[in-house]
Amino acid sequence: MPGVPPASDLAADAPEPARRRPAPPPPPGLRQRLADRFESREFLRLRGRFRGRRGVLAFLAVMGPGLIAGIAGNDAGGITTYSVVGANTGLRLLWLFPITIVILAIVQEMAARLGVVTGQGLSDLIRDRFGVRWTAFAMLVLLVANLANTVAEFSGAAAALEIFGVPRWVTVPIVAVAIWALVIYASYRTVERVFLSVMVVFLAYIVSAFLAGPDWGEVGRAFVTPSLDLSPAILLTMVALVGTTITPYMQFYLQSAVAEKGIDEEELRLEQADAIGGAIWTNVVAVFIVVATATTIFAVGGEIATASDAARALGPVAGNLSTALFAIGLFGASVLAATIMPLSTAFVICEAFGWESGVDKRFRDARSFFVIYTGVLGLGALVVLIPGLDLIGMIVASQNLQGLLLPIVLVFMVLLVNDERLMGRHRNGRLANVLAWGAVGLVVVLDAVLLGATALELLGIRIV
Repeated sequence: MPGVPPASDLAADAPEPARRRPAPPPPPGLRQRLADRFESREFLRLRGRFRGRRGVLAFLAVMGPGLIAGIAGNDAGGITTYSVVGANTGLRLLWLFPITIVILAIVQEMAARLGVVTGQGLSDLIRDRFGVRWTAFAMLVLLVANLANTVAEFSGAAAALEIFGVPRWVTVPIVAVAIWALVIYASYRTVERVFLSVMVVFLAYIVSAFLAGPDWGEVGRAFVTPSLDLSPAILLTMVALVGTTITPYMQFYLQSAVAEKGIDEEELRLEQADAIGGAIWTNVVAVFIVVATATTIFAVGGEIATASDAARALGPVAGNLSTALFAIGLFGASVLAATIMPLSTAFVICEAFGWESGVDKRFRDARSFFVIYTGVLGLGALVVLIPGLDLIGMIVASQNLQGLLLPIVLVFMVLLVNDERLMGRHRNGRLANVLAWGAVGLVVVLDAVLLGATALELLGIRIV
C-alpha cells in the first residue's frame, strides 16, 4: 500500500527484543577432556603426523602399551620359570605355548579395548562399577604382590650382573636411582621409547637358543604333540608356566598406558594389534628360553633353581657367549619389570582413589602418584640388600599373590567389557565371551591347583 514501508523496514525499526542468553555448553566428557589434555603434548605429534595414513606408519604411532605390557611379563620370575621348565622337562611342554598365546592375547585385547573406549584405567572402572570396598581389596592385594615382585626384579638384576663379578650392593642402588630418575624427569614419550628399546635385549635369548644347536624338527613336533604326563611334578610345572605368563599388573599397566597415551576409537584396531603383538612376542621369547635350556641343561641331566643358574649352566655346552647373552637378557628384563611394577602400582592406586597421576605431571600436581612410585621402588631395592634374605622364597610368594588376584581381575574385566553403557558397540560378542570366560575358567583352575599345592607344602605335605 502507498505510504506503508516494507515489512523488512518495519522489522528493522522495531525495538530489538531481549535476546535469550545461549545455554552454556555441556561439560566435556572424559574422552574429550583426555583429548584436550594430551593434544598439545609433544609425544602426540608423531601420532598427528601419521593420523589418516595406513599400514606400518599408523601402527608405529600407536605402538607401545601392548608390547611393553607383554615383554614386562618376561620378568625375573618368568625367565626363571621358563628356564626351569626347559632344564627339568626338556621340550615336552612346548605344546602349552600356543594356548598361553591365545589366553594372553584375549586378556590383553580386552584391556586395550577398555582403555581406548572408556579412556579410563581398570581400577577407575572397577571403583565406578563395583564400589569402593572391592576396589580397596584389589588395591591392597595388588600393592603387596607388586612390592614382592619388585623385590624379585631387583634380585634378578643383581643376580645377572653377579655373573660378571659385579656385587649386589653396587648394582641395586645404581639401577634403582637410574629407574627413578627416568620416570621422574623424563616425558611419557621418552619413557615409552626406553621401554621399547629394552625389547632388543630379549633377542639374546633367541641367539642363545640357536647357539645351543637344537634339533628344530624335534622342536616343531613338540609344539603339536601334547604330553599327557599328569604326575604331580609335571602338573605343577604346567601350572607355573601358564600362571607366570599372565599377571594382573600387566593388564592394569596396559589399560592405564592406553588412557595416558590418549588413543582414541579411530585407532582401536591398531591398539588391538599392539596388544596381541605383545602377547605373541612374550611367548616367542619364552619358547626360545625353553629351547635353549632344554637343549643344553636337560640334555646333560643338569638341574637349576634360578635363571642365573641357567646362564652359568649354558657355558660348558653352548659357550661363554651364550652365558653372557642369557645374563644380559635377564638383566634387561629385570630392569624393565622393576620399572613397570612400581609405575603400574602408582597408576592403579591413584586411579582407584581419584588422585592425579601420570608420568608427564609435575610433582606438586601428582604428589601421591610420585610418592607411591618412589616408595614401591625404594622398598623393593632396600629389601634385596638385606643380608640373608631368602630371595627365592620371596619370588615364590609374589607369584602366589599374583595368582590369588588374577582371577578376580579377569572377572572384573569380562564384566566391564560386556557393559553396554561403557562399551556400546565395542562390547564383547558371543564368540568373544566364550573365549574370555573360557580363559578365565582355565586360569581359575590352574591357580587353584597352584595355591592348593603351596598350602600343602606349607603344612609339610610333599606332593612331588
